Amino acid sequence: MLRFLTVFALLLGTTLSAEAAVQTKKVAYKHGALECQGFLAWDDAVQGPRPGVLVVHEWWGLNDYAKQRAEQLAKLGYIAFAADMYGEGKVAAHPKEAGEMAGKVRASVEDWRQRALDALEVLKSQPQCDKTRLAAIGYCFGGSTALQLAFSGADLKAVASFHGALQTPTDAEVKQIKAAILVCHGADDSFIPAAAIKGFRDALDKGGAKYDFVAYPGAVHSFTVADADKHGNPGMKYNKAADEDSWKRLQALLAEKFKK
Repeated sequence: MLRFLTVFALLLGTTLSAEAAVQTKKVAYKHGALECQGFLAWDDAVQGPRPGVLVVHEWWGLNDYAKQRAEQLAKLGYIAFAADMYGEGKVAAHPKEAGEMAGKVRASVEDWRQRALDALEVLKSQPQCDKTRLAAIGYCFGGSTALQLAFSGADLKAVASFHGALQTPTDAEVKQIKAAILVCHGADDSFIPAAAIKGFRDALDKGGAKYDFVAYPGAVHSFTVADADKHGNPGMKYNKAADEDSWKRLQALLAEKFKK
């Protein structure tokens, strides 16, 4: 019995140590004069520089959901930085407020991209980050932001959008894309017009960009967010199968593109 308890205690200690290896901290940075409050996650059990992933939040702002995704990436051995696209740690509680904040950022594509690029620079500046192996992912508004980074020609190995809006890039922007792109879309997402999907895909096909477009039957907007239903909008609902499959696809993409 004593031996069993000793072995159990050792196993429990190993588990707790593994969990405790993931470290997180708030990181203050600036976008012009705007004070931003990002969230950094990494595993201190990993030795040396490792690939970095920028995580961009939904239109709600940098909430716990985006932070949890950053921690998940840290557990996979990456260093992840969740950006604060609105500044001052602002988080919306109501869709109207969220739409206004996201709309303000999207009003200027140049400024929108620069906000994301500023956050990417913070990630690159971390001593644990391998600056030659970078990716950007995002959800909803964040997915659109990650795609804007790709269109800007940012030096990224991969970009992934989960239930994000799809803008049509210009021919010049498509030529600038360096990242392999993954788009995970809800096939029944009423927020994303069919014309937007066609414009996006036609532009990338015409320019020969590398991308994978996955549409999940029965999935609507916010299909990766477990509590999406709480807003009472039938167009926003969690879909376990789509969430799990899209996360597996992201892991496969990162593993492939981050190979040395």
